[in-house]
Amino acid sequence: MKDRIWIITAIAALLGLLALLSIQREQQDMLNVKQIRTQLKPFIDAEHRSTENRARDRYRHPLATLTWLGVAADMTVVEIWPGGGWYSEILAPYLRAQGKYYAAGFERDSDIPFYRINAQKLQDKFAASPDIYDRATITELRPLQRADIAPPGSADRVLTFRNVHNWMKAGYADAVFDAMYTALKPGGVLGVVEHRGDPGKPQDPQALSGYVTEAAVIEMAEAAGFEFVASAEINANPADTRDHPEGVWSLPPSLRQQEVDREKYLAIGESDRMTLKFRKPE
Repeated sequence: MKDRIWIITAIAALLGLLALLSIQREQQDMLNVKQIRTQLKPFIDAEHRSTENRARDRYRHPLATLTWLGVAADMTVVEIWPGGGWYSEILAPYLRAQGKYYAAGFERDSDIPFYRINAQKLQDKFAASPDIYDRATITELRPLQRADIAPPGSADRVLTFRNVHNWMKAGYADAVFDAMYTALKPGGVLGVVEHRGDPGKPQDPQALSGYVTEAAVIEMAEAAGFEFVASAEINANPADTRDHPEGVWSLPPSLRQQEVDREKYLAIGESDRMTLKFRKPE
């Protein structure tokens, strides 16, 4: 009888301890979220960001997205294919004092003019504002050939925004997911934002419409070794029917059909997007 009472008491104490630890973790998580939001907001509101880029905040939700992904100011962060540097304008100065920002861009000596031109534009953008970008490092990602986006196992976060469809079209999505996995520390987080395809329709292997299903992204990430953690509706747009003549490029900012149904597409806004979080196992 005494043994039973002792066991029950021990179990109750253990459950109480676990509950206390859970509460403490939740409280710490809330403090971390508040701290990230507080530290991030000045960089999102900063005057150095272009008017055009700031106008797109209502579609891209940078404060909510980066906060949900847990991007703290003292982290090492790799952004894959930053394009014109929309997120670079936020991440580079945010991480400048305590963290490290790698912009894994296009190859500067690529035989593809689009890549070569845009790589130079990013380089010029950084060089023109050393007070913002002097501590940022531009690396190059050319899948299947050059994938040293950051020192292996160095990154706390790897982020990519609306790029998965490009890798699928080119046939090297698996290689990019492998590169992102290699760059992350054990326990590090991969954040993916992508145009979200209709889950009721088969996924085009080349994603020629620009839309990708969540299931397809999760499958690619898990094949590389990632664990799926969670999804968020931060960048959702229920007005996007995902069946446009020019795919996602019918919508702003591309408006590929120019004046054809322009007001209709402006009313819809930018695409419906998934926001996914993955973790590299410890």
